[in-house]
Amino acid sequence: MKRVCLLILASLTLLLAGGCGGDKTKNKVEEKPQFLDVVLTVNPEKAMPGEEVTFEATITYGDEEVTDADDVKFEVWRANNDKHEKFQVKHSEKGKYRLNKTFMEEGTYYIISHVTARDMHNMPKKEFVVGKSSKPEEDHHDSNADMNELDDAKKKNEEKHDSTSH
Repeated sequence: MKRVCLLILASLTLLLAGGCGGDKTKNKVEEKPQFLDVVLTVNPEKAMPGEEVTFEATITYGDEEVTDADDVKFEVWRANNDKHEKFQVKHSEKGKYRLNKTFMEEGTYYIISHVTARDMHNMPKKEFVVGKSSKPEEDHHDSNADMNELDDAKKKNEEKHDSTSH
């Protein structure tokens, strides 16, 4: 009799345990990975000295317009010049972040938009000219600086998440 009870109890236990481990992916819709996309535009790409230039970063995450990016900075400099200016940029409309700037000195210039949103970082770069172009830079972007910036962005996000989770 003890054996029969033990056998029934063991069978019921196995039956219940098997029923709990059902296929959970049946009801779950498969999600496509989303990416942070930044489209950087310069208007006009060839300006005259004293003319206003508009820089615009349109930020999306999948199909969603990003209106609440963690950090958006525009870094602007004249070719072969170590002096880089950085501007903190706020959301304007429909996932667009905009900066207007006037340049008095002729030459070839560059802009990088540094965007951190949705725990990702994206840094598109554009070249533009004011008046007569100057000697462009050789394309040797400092990958160590990129890695340092990525580390800084990651730390900011971790600090942000730590402070909200307590």
